[in-house]
Amino acid sequence: MNKILIVDDEREMRQLLRIYLQQENYLIEEAQNGKEAYEQILNNDFDLVILDVMMPIMDGWETIERVRKVSSVPIILLTAKSAVEDKVLGLTTGADDYLVKPFDDAELLARVKALLRRTQKASTNNDVLKYKGIILNKIARSVMYQEFVINLTQTEFDLLEVLIEHKGNALTRDHLVDLIWGIDFMGEDRTIDSHIKNLREKLNAYGIEKTFIKTIWGIGYKVE
Repeated sequence: MNKILIVDDEREMRQLLRIYLQQENYLIEEAQNGKEAYEQILNNDFDLVILDVMMPIMDGWETIERVRKVSSVPIILLTAKSAVEDKVLGLTTGADDYLVKPFDDAELLARVKALLRRTQKASTNNDVLKYKGIILNKIARSVMYQEFVINLTQTEFDLLEVLIEHKGNALTRDHLVDLIWGIDFMGEDRTIDSHIKNLREKLNAYGIEKTFIKTIWGIGYKVE
């Protein structure tokens, strides 16, 4: 049974989310600010975190930044802002998906189920990919380069996996969306760009050139 952490300073919103998710038999824990959430994540294994942006003590942006230093737990960001820059900031900071308030309960459940399916799928063959010093383990969902472990979000991991599996081929944004999310995708294909940017920067921090993932202008991306 999947365990989900709900983080929101509004008690009514936490209760509403709890009702929606418990109907689907998810185990629910709550936190009323980012500080509480961070401490719970350090001491528990969660399958998913639903995180509000505007909170006292520690807001959603800072919470994601701190969590991503210790965990790759999938995060859905809740925001009352619909501006494109806010969505991009959420993805750039390390969220895997976002949902704008007010939202429909059916859309929330769809996004939760889709993200859990992506992160918990088991591979039956080619469990370990090795390419140019990168070792990607699908079962452990871990990435190593030389002796270093590279901490990626679930979406960044999926992107790297798909690009390496299709190395040499230029993949359009639409194709990447189909390979990673399939019919579960409910965002904009340009969000791929934000995830690619984050992935490049994390790989580059360990000595992998940003050009490892090439931009094919007018098409998409590829790994040589």
